[in-house]
Amino acid sequence: MAVSMEYNDKQLAIMDTAEKLFAQNGFSGTSVRDIAQEAGVNVAMISYYFGSKEKLMEILFEQKSNKLTLMVETLIQDEGLSYLQKVYTLIDDYVERFVSQQAFHKIMIREQVTENGTVLAKHILALKKRNLSSIKKLISGGQKNGEFKKNIDIVMMMATLVGTISQVITSQCYYREVSNLETMDDADFKKHIQKKLNIHLKHLFKAVLTNE
Repeated sequence: MAVSMEYNDKQLAIMDTAEKLFAQNGFSGTSVRDIAQEAGVNVAMISYYFGSKEKLMEILFEQKSNKLTLMVETLIQDEGLSYLQKVYTLIDDYVERFVSQQAFHKIMIREQVTENGTVLAKHILALKKRNLSSIKKLISGGQKNGEFKKNIDIVMMMATLVGTISQVITSQCYYREVSNLETMDDADFKKHIQKKLNIHLKHLFKAVLTNE
C-alpha cells in the first residue's frame, strides 16, 4: 500500500510553486533558483528539504499518485457499493482531480510529449503503471462477481477516461465557444464542465463494463 507522507507548510508552498512553474515552463525550463525566487525562499532551503529539482518533481508525483492509489484501495474494500458504483466514484475523482489540478496534468502531458526517454518520463510511466495495477484489481473484482464483462481492455478504457478529460480541459476555449458559454465565469464553468464530464463518462463506462 502506498504511504502518505506529511509535509510542513513551507514544503507544501515550495511544491505548489514548483508545480506552477513546471506547468508554465516545463521541467527543463525551470531552475531551482526560479522556484526559490517565486516561492520567496532561498535555494539552500529547497536543497535541504528536497535535495534536487529532480527529487522535488519525484515527490510531487508520488504525492499525487499515492492519493489515487489509496483511494482505489479503499474503494476495493468498500462492501457498501456495487462495483459499478465504485467505478463511478473513480470517474468522479479523476474528473475532479483534472479540473482542480490543471497545472499538474499539464506537466504530465508536456513531459510525456517533449521529454520521452528521460528519467522524468520513465518516472511518469512507472507511476501510471502502478495506478493501472490498482484499477485492474477494481475491475477484476467486478468481473469475479459477474457484474462486469469478462473481456475488458482496461488500458484502452483508462486511455478513454484520461483522454476525454484531457481533451475537454485543454480545449476549454473551444468548448466555451461552441456551447455559447463565453460569458460564464471560471468557477461556474468548472462546475459545468465537471458535471458534463461525469455524466458522459459514466454512461460510456456503463456500456463498456456491464452486460446491460
